[in-house]
Amino acid sequence: MRWEINMTSPMNLLSTNITCPERLSLDNSDDVMGEIKNLILLIYKKFNFNQFDQVFGDILKLFNGHYPGYHRCNTFYHDLSHTLDCLLVTAKLIHGAGLNGIVFTRRDVTLGLISALMHDTGYIQAVEDNTGTGAKYTVSHIERSIEFMRKYFHDHAFPSEYLPICSDFLRCTGLDVKISEIKFQSREHEILGQILGTADLIGQMANENYLEKLPFLYDEFKEGGVPGYNDTLDLLKKTPAFWEMVKKRLVIELGQVDRYLRDYLLVLWGINQDVYRQAIDRNMERLQSFLVAPRPTFQGTREANIKWV
Repeated sequence: MRWEINMTSPMNLLSTNITCPERLSLDNSDDVMGEIKNLILLIYKKFNFNQFDQVFGDILKLFNGHYPGYHRCNTFYHDLSHTLDCLLVTAKLIHGAGLNGIVFTRRDVTLGLISALMHDTGYIQAVEDNTGTGAKYTVSHIERSIEFMRKYFHDHAFPSEYLPICSDFLRCTGLDVKISEIKFQSREHEILGQILGTADLIGQMANENYLEKLPFLYDEFKEGGVPGYNDTLDLLKKTPAFWEMVKKRLVIELGQVDRYLRDYLLVLWGINQDVYRQAIDRNMERLQSFLVAPRPTFQGTREANIKWV
């Protein structure tokens, strides 16, 4: 680990137009792009965003059905909004790591951001695949995402060393993956993998729409053959236990890198609280209130009439 000589001090740049974490709209991709670039430039005085810009634009095309050879995204939980959520938290964690003296090479920062953009591309169906939805690939989506990345890097003449690094990063998003069993090329790569695994979880669970999207997650699990859930209500009942499991994974496998979010918030906003953890706790409180309320009658898996408190 090292401090980089020409690092920019975040304390000297608090007048930037960084958006408060509760106010950025994921519906505006330009805002997301600007936010990420501002965050990275707070740590790196100069940064070449060309490859990131290229992949960002192509991922937008992919999810919106404009990338050659692929259908539009048709999974409503693992959608473009989730990818952008994960990307934003990844950038914030990289920024927070920098505040703690962990500085990655510019190439590796680029690969971390690209990996966040590509981590769920395995849900997208090829144009000749007209059966069901991308949810049928739930169990295999990580390896499919790596395959998409392999083809993308080849087609766009990205350096060959990118693929093994990014593949390691993507595998860190698997809930049953032992991080210690991945043979990272460096300790910095391991941290970036842990950052992506953490961003994937926190990005979705801290989202204010997390509970409203859970019925879509059940749809995906059902089509993808994920066992353990009888119906949507059963998934909702088991979500608090899932959060308890996630909290352990954040510590044991993911190295507690989520703590870097607190440093990001403290330095940029003077907020000495983990608002992301608080947002997840609020979601769990709302869910518990719903579960003890009189039960609605479920007519299907997408219960539009659920009333969250």
